[in-house]
Amino acid sequence: MNTNQQEASQLLKRFSLRRTPTRSRILDLYLGQDHALTHKDIETKLSTEFDRVTIYRTLHTFEEKGLIHKVHDGSTSVKYALCGHECHNEDHNHNHIHFTCNNCDKTFCVDEVNVPKINLPPKFKTENVYLYAKGLCDNCNV
Repeated sequence: MNTNQQEASQLLKRFSLRRTPTRSRILDLYLGQDHALTHKDIETKLSTEFDRVTIYRTLHTFEEKGLIHKVHDGSTSVKYALCGHECHNEDHNHNHIHFTCNNCDKTFCVDEVNVPKINLPPKFKTENVYLYAKGLCDNCNV
């Protein structure tokens, strides 16, 4: 078992998820990336192993449990990123920005930059705040 597979097994255990081939492979794929993935990205890489519905259900389960989160980056494609260690199914903590590269189109979670507190008018209640930036990532900005 390689390092990503070991980490995938530990994550599944931590989030009280049964280890299945689909869950293990999708997590292994995420652990080998540094950016968010779309359903299509995953389907393209794993289409010979798993069908579209199985992949969708797995992503949905991961999101419900707090293992991944949706990334809002201004595009029409829904992207998902692996959550940090502070997330679990009762509390997602995504107080960071997402950065999309204009050149390679990859979207990254930038945990080092917090989303500022938004002061809304009275009687307004914030439920979600999405902040994203666009530019050139460190690989494309050479």
